[in-house]
Amino acid sequence: MTSAPVRSIAPPLAGRAREAARAAGDFLFRIQRADHWCAELESNPTITAEYVLLRQALGLDLAARAEATTRYLLSRQHPDGSWGIGHGLPGDVSTAVECYLALRLLGRPRDDEPMLRAERFIRAAGGIARVRVFTRINLALFGLFPWDAVPSVPPEIILLPPWSAINIYRLSSWARSTMVPLFILFHHRPVFALPGGRSPESGWLDHLWLDPAHKHVPYRPSVAATLLRDGPGWKAFFNAGDALLRAYEGLREAGPLPRLRQHALRACERWVLEHQEESGDWAGIFPPMLNGVLALHLAGHPLDSDPVRRGLEAIERFGIEDGEGFRVEACQSPVWDSALSLIALADAGQDGRAPRLAAVRRWIERKQILEDHGDWKVYNRRGAPGGWSFEHANTWYPDVDDTAAVLLAFLKGDPSRRGDEVVRRGAAWMVSMQNRDGGWAAFDVQNDRTFLNQIPFSDMDSLCDPSSPDVTGRVLEALGALEDPRWRAACRRGLAYLRGAQEPEGSFYGRWGVNYVYGTSNVLCGLARQRVPGSDPMVARALRWLASVQNADGGFGEGLDSYADRAAMGRGPSTASQTAWGVMGLLAYRPPEDEAVARGVAWLVDRQLDAGPAAGSWEEAAFTGTGFPRHFYLRYHLYRHYFPLMALGRFCAASGA
Repeated sequence: MTSAPVRSIAPPLAGRAREAARAAGDFLFRIQRADHWCAELESNPTITAEYVLLRQALGLDLAARAEATTRYLLSRQHPDGSWGIGHGLPGDVSTAVECYLALRLLGRPRDDEPMLRAERFIRAAGGIARVRVFTRINLALFGLFPWDAVPSVPPEIILLPPWSAINIYRLSSWARSTMVPLFILFHHRPVFALPGGRSPESGWLDHLWLDPAHKHVPYRPSVAATLLRDGPGWKAFFNAGDALLRAYEGLREAGPLPRLRQHALRACERWVLEHQEESGDWAGIFPPMLNGVLALHLAGHPLDSDPVRRGLEAIERFGIEDGEGFRVEACQSPVWDSALSLIALADAGQDGRAPRLAAVRRWIERKQILEDHGDWKVYNRRGAPGGWSFEHANTWYPDVDDTAAVLLAFLKGDPSRRGDEVVRRGAAWMVSMQNRDGGWAAFDVQNDRTFLNQIPFSDMDSLCDPSSPDVTGRVLEALGALEDPRWRAACRRGLAYLRGAQEPEGSFYGRWGVNYVYGTSNVLCGLARQRVPGSDPMVARALRWLASVQNADGGFGEGLDSYADRAAMGRGPSTASQTAWGVMGLLAYRPPEDEAVARGVAWLVDRQLDAGPAAGSWEEAAFTGTGFPRHFYLRYHLYRHYFPLMALGRFCAASGA
């Protein structure tokens, strides 16, 4: 154990923590969906805006949900007229333009006060000329941005073999499943009708341009300018490559090139059809589903064809309509929510063999992916299937983090399950996904060619899936719970990776949760399961950093700005989920009598809701989940609940309460 200020726990705190854990468990059972858990996964309003754009493009009805969708979009507008990408962040011009366009498509008049405020914000931010690449594409679909001002990504890329330095399997799974259908869109360059049949080259949004006469806005600096500013490197290489691709696009009607293009388009279409789930989903996430439907429609599949119909039905299942209006989730998280809920209840002393928890376990077992396909197999020839994905339907992309969480849920609920075939298969697949650097990523192995983020198309720095400390920490925690000697070498390599990944301050980066508080907590829990002593410098430094960022009120908090500004590392108003992460990280090594632990537990107990439908839970408006750092954030509506329950349960167990 590390040395730390300690005091005896006031008996009332231990008792109150026990009662808080009991109330939290009751809440979790109240919201259980028969045999699993799944709460809303909230993102920024562009997902709903793009749903509106999709229906407009396909000529589908918008009127039925116009009022409810408008109500939701306006509820997310900031007072300055903008829309943002996450709670507490300033307005974002791309998000604002997409929401503005969606509202206009829904019939909101331009001279309406919220629209005027949005117009003022967009123009003050530089106008439409300042939007990111994906917003350019969404505007180009309606003739509101020139297709020539969108990066050139020819479908022939699908033909590059997996052994080549650049090919679709070098992209992250989410980028790959989004990009392949986009290859078809980029070939066709469609321009769909706006309300009243306006298209193409419409001036419908000219008032949002500062100079509507010049819409061919460069999306990259020239090769010469890049060389002068950055010198030789990948950025200059890819900018030069983009110029060559532009030239190729101009020649594709000559010689043998049309046949090559048609061959590539057929390959893209086959890939999209092959990767569609029986349920209609693609990867279980909204962008590939939207692009998949559009791509197949452009490839000649009518709206009532089986793949397009199933795709549209899958998208509709992502819709939520309630008092806030109608909105669309970017993804759904039933396996993740169910596994973490089981862990929380086990930490709080619930017997995992009890009937109502055994039913959840059986539901999760049925979700194990045993199909011998999946993009992960391209660079992982030795692995056998056995992982779990995040979503209801996603057999192509099992998730290492989810698999580790499921294994922990099974073993905490019933440690005798270590030898079960379902557990052995899951562990073997998880270990097979270890990268050469010793760490684990989310979906792929050796997906670490970060130079690909210099491609002009990538303005969100999200084309790769390298090892991350938060995923590695959870994997090591799961392997520690398994106590299987076969995985000792993998654990040693994982520990070596973490030693190299520790930040100078002592923290660890959180790729999938916000941010260093999350990463540090995951790593400390993994190190403790691996029996790394508290005297180890890596552990001691992490504990010191975590305690140093505890807020004066006893809680922990970290803003989304920490992804862009290291000075914001571990800083922000206290939240329920982040306080729970801080408490669990400290409890992995420090005793329950530790002052920082007790203050964190007191924060959770004092702020638990004691009345109303959410009694037993906590309030949390902050986005504490991460999609793409600096660009796309998530608010898991159960993070504010099952993580505090975990922390309270572990505190009670450690204190004998």
